[in-house]
Amino acid sequence: MFLSAILFGLLGSFHCVGMCGPIAFMLPIDRQNKTKGFLQILSYHFGRLFSYSLIGLLFGFLGKGFYFFGFQQQLSIIVGISMILMVIFPRFFSKINFSKGINKVIFKVKNALGKELKKKRNDTFFTIGFLNGFLPCGLVYMAVFGALATTNAFSGSLYMFLFGLGTIPLMTSVVYLGNFTKGTLRKKIQKAIPVVVVFIGVLFVLRGLGLGIPYVSPAPILEVINANEICH
Repeated sequence: MFLSAILFGLLGSFHCVGMCGPIAFMLPIDRQNKTKGFLQILSYHFGRLFSYSLIGLLFGFLGKGFYFFGFQQQLSIIVGISMILMVIFPRFFSKINFSKGINKVIFKVKNALGKELKKKRNDTFFTIGFLNGFLPCGLVYMAVFGALATTNAFSGSLYMFLFGLGTIPLMTSVVYLGNFTKGTLRKKIQKAIPVVVVFIGVLFVLRGLGLGIPYVSPAPILEVINANEICH
């Protein structure tokens, strides 16, 4: 499942270029000093990873509650089916305002982000990345579903961290080279993203079914314990 988070981030970063690319283009990095510029970009990414990890920590903690009460498998199936349905019926889900009720917070985040883009302090890049991580994004929402389906806060945080890690190569290339993903290549990868989302959704469903397939659909812990008791 953690490998799926990295894959999700790698392919999803082509979507991120369209959504967060303008922010990356506007980063006030020092292009004269390559070492300093690289560290500034690294700080920006670390800020994003930190915010993603915090989000994952929260939803992983919620997922732990489901696990504690024995609903982890059902939750994993629901998350997987939700991912698949979002791909099959995108228009229906696009009408749902996931950010409803927190629009004021998002407005404040955007304002703070705009102010930070005008600064060039040492902590500016980390702050920009941190705020960037809280902006509404469909792919981040799906990654959050994955964090919710984990068994504890640490796993949820790690899932989101790895998702963010997967977005770094392309987002870094965009800062240095500009938006080079236009044309046929980008269209092909954009078409591949829904396929990857469905694939990850299927993995979550299989995990929830507990078919006893190692690494893919492991047997429920209670069944394993009962089997061991019978053997003894």
